[in-house]
Amino acid sequence: MRIRLGGWLCGLVALFGALALGTTASAQQSVQARVMNDNAVGVVSGGVNGTYVRIAADLATVLDGKDLRVLPILGKGSIQNMQDLLYLRGVDAAIVQSDALEYLRRQPGMGNLPQRVHYIAKLYNEEFHLLARADTANVEALRGRKVNVDVEGSGTSMTASVVFDALGVNVETTHFDQSTAVEKLKAGEIDALAYVAGKPATLFQKLAGSELHLVPLPLNPKLLATYLPSRFTRADYPNLIREGEEVPTLAVSAVLAAYNWPAASQRQQRLERFVGRFFDAFDDFLKPGRHPKWQEVSLSAQVPGWTRARSAQRWLDARGASDAPR
Repeated sequence: MRIRLGGWLCGLVALFGALALGTTASAQQSVQARVMNDNAVGVVSGGVNGTYVRIAADLATVLDGKDLRVLPILGKGSIQNMQDLLYLRGVDAAIVQSDALEYLRRQPGMGNLPQRVHYIAKLYNEEFHLLARADTANVEALRGRKVNVDVEGSGTSMTASVVFDALGVNVETTHFDQSTAVEKLKAGEIDALAYVAGKPATLFQKLAGSELHLVPLPLNPKLLATYLPSRFTRADYPNLIREGEEVPTLAVSAVLAAYNWPAASQRQQRLERFVGRFFDAFDDFLKPGRHPKWQEVSLSAQVPGWTRARSAQRWLDARGASDAPR
């Protein structure tokens, strides 16, 4: 009986020991999971061929560390990115066109959007690309023709509607993703595609210019009241533009936006850590190997119609940074 009791006690001790080890391991894993989630910042960007995703990838490469993990997320354009920022779990920041705020603010139930979404920094200007076959000489030639404006809810779709309206050119819009649109353009199934992206956009760098070209955009006062004048040169797209040629177009600002969380919330504290790391390490984004659009970024630049995030404003105030472009 003594032998049986001793064996039973040993088994019981072993069982409780295993349970204790399992509980300890589970607790450690729980703590690790909480720490990892507390340090993660999700940044929704753009499609695989655009500039947004490369900017988000640079953010992750430069800023990832022991107490901060930046997670780039593929996005579907400025309008959808704003909605993801408002409603989707795990999204703390979003790269969007600056005109998306005013566009959405006018929608039903969105009047308080400028109080809910602020900006961390104005990033750079994005150019309006209008790609067509060589036999399309100008925008007027697209009247009544099929023009792809990216997927519904994209910033390109929004801006294209404004541009064609301002130019008085009615087009039949389609909503294919950009890679599909290029193939349909080559096949003659559509007549042109519009794409708002920072030059040089990867999608256009891969194209040969024998069949396709960038259509010049006439800039009238109505367009210039909202957008900035810009141009494409051979340096941007050597396969599409001849030496010495310039293609006029317009540009809209890209903005790194964030949700305006309550000051004491954990989400806000996480965002402040991200902003501090981003601003402190900004010079690293100007080094070779990063996207050339970083050279256009001014952390102190203002964005009309937007409110700067509190954490960003405090960083600038602490360093006496002005609101003049760098």
